[in-house]
Amino acid sequence: MHMADALISPAVGGVMWAASAGLIGYCSKKVRKTLDDRRIPLMGVLGAFIFAAQMINFSIPGTGSSGHLGGGMILAILLGSHAGFLTMASVLMVQALFFAGGGLLALGCNLFTLGFFPCFIACPLIYRKLAGDSPGVVRISASAMAACVISLQLGAFFVVLQTFLSGRSELPFGTFLLLMQPIHLAIGVVEGFATAAVVTFVWKARPETIHRAPAGEDRPPVSRRTVLAVLLVAALIGGVGSWFASTRPDGLEWAMFKTSDGRELPVPEGGIHSSLAGLQEKTSLLPGYGFRSRIGAASDEAEAAWPAVDTGTTVSGLAGCVLTLASITLAAFVLRYWRRVAAARHNPGGTQ
Repeated sequence: MHMADALISPAVGGVMWAASAGLIGYCSKKVRKTLDDRRIPLMGVLGAFIFAAQMINFSIPGTGSSGHLGGGMILAILLGSHAGFLTMASVLMVQALFFAGGGLLALGCNLFTLGFFPCFIACPLIYRKLAGDSPGVVRISASAMAACVISLQLGAFFVVLQTFLSGRSELPFGTFLLLMQPIHLAIGVVEGFATAAVVTFVWKARPETIHRAPAGEDRPPVSRRTVLAVLLVAALIGGVGSWFASTRPDGLEWAMFKTSDGRELPVPEGGIHSSLAGLQEKTSLLPGYGFRSRIGAASDEAEAAWPAVDTGTTVSGLAGCVLTLASITLAAFVLRYWRRVAAARHNPGGTQ
């Protein structure tokens, strides 16, 4: 559900940028106070995992559409709302800056759609309420399913609202809404299953990793390094797994195509749209998750061949995982450094 800059006006994009920046600052302050050094590797590995997972689209039968894992619920459940939101912010920034995944003007919009709703609405108000203090496999699965569906419904509605407020007359509010909600209901169900699978795996291996989960009962816990290694391997195979991704348009693209009767939406010329597009072109090392020399022919080949074996896609997946892991780890260590500086100012003599 990554929005392109063409869908929104500078006013809407600016407001969402400001809101997202404020939320990032708030979450950074919260995480700085509570950051456990043992969680830093988990944040980085989960961020890399979500980056890879978002590259793999799955088909929605009978629709001609596809979807991909958003991952916000996984991050919120395993890391908590504040650290989960910061991790999603890092994933989306890497995608937008280095792979042209989603627009720069729309980055704040995408962060709310993929980060705010799962981390601050669906997880605390749906998942945690349903899962309770002592969740089991059944409760985790049911709670994750409900939370993912509601999160995707809220995100889909928010996308429609933003295009409406941006004055995109090609996407009438009512028609666009009636297409966006059902397709993202189907995507939400699939994401619910995937979220339940990941969270259940971590819960069985290291139950204390999940916020408010009780310690393991009789079973010996699996090594934390083993859990991190499994998640990291899963992230790294995303580049190869993306060969088998559906070539159908995702839910947002499909709904736009149906609403506008197949017409492409014109990109506003000049102004901030052009400036940010030019900036993104310069920062994108692998635009569209592939080598620049293959951009022109990629779409035609994708239609003719499946799986779409492409070295550029594999390199993009691996590079994206590494960049995401590095950016999240760096951000976490910076927050830890700030915490130590603040502690030293409040206690210059080193006494309690």
